[in-house]
Amino acid sequence: MSLAVRNQIDVTVSLAGDAIAAVEILPRVRPPLGRLFAGKPAASLLNVLPRIFSLCAAAHQVAFLSAIEAARGETISLATRQHRIVMVVVERLAELLRDLFVGHFALDTTSAAAIRALMEGVSELLSSAEPSCGQVRREVTARVAIALAALGITNEDGAPRLGNPLALRVAALEEDALKPTSMQHSFLSVADDRDVIERLIVDDAESCRCPDLEGRIPETGAWARQMMRDQLTLGRSGPAERLKARIAEIVRLHDWLGPGAHVETAEDGIVESYRLGPGRGAAAVECARGRLYHAVELDRQGQMSRFEFLAPTEWNFHARGPLVRSLQGAVLAAKPQAQGAVRAMVGSFDPCVGFTLNFREIGDA
Repeated sequence: MSLAVRNQIDVTVSLAGDAIAAVEILPRVRPPLGRLFAGKPAASLLNVLPRIFSLCAAAHQVAFLSAIEAARGETISLATRQHRIVMVVVERLAELLRDLFVGHFALDTTSAAAIRALMEGVSELLSSAEPSCGQVRREVTARVAIALAALGITNEDGAPRLGNPLALRVAALEEDALKPTSMQHSFLSVADDRDVIERLIVDDAESCRCPDLEGRIPETGAWARQMMRDQLTLGRSGPAERLKARIAEIVRLHDWLGPGAHVETAEDGIVESYRLGPGRGAAAVECARGRLYHAVELDRQGQMSRFEFLAPTEWNFHARGPLVRSLQGAVLAAKPQAQGAVRAMVGSFDPCVGFTLNFREIGDA
């Protein structure tokens, strides 16, 4: 059976003079996993998940395993929990760094050696998530720290060292080519888990494709985590702020991995599981792009009878979600540069699939 999917998001920005009059999002078409997984033993699906979810594969595996264990009423050991949190953290660090390579360092030949060293280190980190590799992981994180410093990434405040290419990139993103209107921010957190899961397991598939918390469509991801964790005053929320939030998180995750990655100092809510009754379970995992949910239902023989998942992209690229609210009504200070600023804003929400961006004038036929 082939997967009927359209693995792309289409964003259309309608312009009325120098202002953004409307933002339309045509979401991706998700794979029909509930139908494909039905009737199969849960264990047989673990090897399939990395092929379906090429990004954040470890987070999906942890979410799936945790949901299955909750449905069965099983309790995991502290060592298993620590191993899974390390897997999620290492993968999140790798994904955040990948975004830097692709989005901000792709054309920077001056940083090629540091980027190569960092990529090699991240690859080794991904291989060192096993509990027996603690010493190796500490050695690799020390090398990664050197590569990060060479790129100007040293402080948890998210501000790269002045004068280096990343600092220049942040400064370019801070230019006011796009002037957004003030908006109300809302962030997805562990406190929302029960409400989200209730809709996943009770409502139809629409909740997975177009989630809604009684009209509230919160943002999720690195910037949202920073705002909630540090209780920051809401100010600017453009691509520069979101990039700095990612840089700050890279430093913080790296610092946690270095000393030994102890579970008691791990981020609150990074991996949570919920038993919903006999044969029903769910889990939430805080991955690079935000909060990921899996919900499962098992039949009396322990086979899969239902599987639902909700990725961060469905919140951030919702038709009434954070990206739309960030762009709607914004003024383009200088159209040629501002169109690039709009693209930077879309990219700063980091969808887990590719996107197209189109502009049209309201008067177009």
